[in-house]
Amino acid sequence: MSGLDRNTPIPTELKLHTASRVLEVSFDDGSQYRLPFEFLRVYSPSAEVRGHGVGQGTLQSGKRDVVITGIEPVGNYAVKIVFSDGHNSGLYSWDVLHDLGSRQEQLWQDYLKQLEAAGANRDVDSTSAKAQTAQHGHHHGPSCKH
Repeated sequence: MSGLDRNTPIPTELKLHTASRVLEVSFDDGSQYRLPFEFLRVYSPSAEVRGHGVGQGTLQSGKRDVVITGIEPVGNYAVKIVFSDGHNSGLYSWDVLHDLGSRQEQLWQDYLKQLEAAGANRDVDSTSAKAQTAQHGHHHGPSCKH
């Protein structure tokens, strides 16, 4: 299968818990993870979040209240998750979902430390164009020198 490590467990079930804002993923190796929507959003595998190389990612902030508004299958190897903030470019392959689940605690602690170091928080989105407009009085376009 394209996009997968041959040893990656395959999900047997994905359950969306909208009230608790958790995506529950069960894999054929018996592992099961409860992945909060916020966690999935801030660790989106999209280029917008991850960047195009090591160290080029964009720290996501203000995502505490984000919800998943849709999940679309992509072939037999991934799902595209649509979030309430409009983000929908991340393809969560089975290996990405399994990796996020297996390293969830460490990744979450890393994220909280990055937020603190950047002076950002989970409630205020400092990465969107809307937030930048509010902070600087205008939208950052290609010719902006800020």
